[in-house]
Amino acid sequence: MSAAIIFLAMGVYGGVHSLLATGWAKSLARRHFGVAAERGYRLAYNLFAVLSFLPVVYLVAALPDRVLYTISWPWVLLSGAGQLLGATIVLLGVRQTDPWHFLGLRQLGQGEQNASPTLTVNGLYRYVRHPLYSGGLLFIWLTPRLSVNLLALNLGLTLYILIGARLEERRLLAEFREAYAQYRRRVPMLIPNPLALLRQHPRQ
Repeated sequence: MSAAIIFLAMGVYGGVHSLLATGWAKSLARRHFGVAAERGYRLAYNLFAVLSFLPVVYLVAALPDRVLYTISWPWVLLSGAGQLLGATIVLLGVRQTDPWHFLGLRQLGQGEQNASPTLTVNGLYRYVRHPLYSGGLLFIWLTPRLSVNLLALNLGLTLYILIGARLEERRLLAEFREAYAQYRRRVPMLIPNPLALLRQHPRQ
């Protein structure tokens, strides 16, 4: 029962979060709050995403639970290294696409419309189209201790990430058109193609 509640809570969280990311929600905020919404929407969106996730975390910690497995020494070093890799991928991905814009702080000064959009296809984005999601999935699934509640949370997060990636790609395709269509045909979504990696880094 606990797992079902957590999964449902993640569904509500993901649905609201995805709705607020749509152009319709942004246009509605712009209509009611004008320039303030234009400049502060991204920051407010991020703050709401963090704060509204806290009740889900509370459910994971407070509801009855059962441990499924705990990785023992020395294998826990491997899972820890995998989580570190995932976190590093996320941080590098954010850094590569302008962390101040990602957080919504840059828009406070210039607004969303004045920021010229660019399609990032280098660095980590040469290997996967959504490195932040790839790193996030690595981090949550390589946890050294998994319980029923955490499994429900991870499944909900994974579903949310997959749906979010699809919605984001629709927006990017509408914004960058053929440039993104070619990029999407060339680069995998979440899991790097080993053959492509070898082609990009041939032996000397």
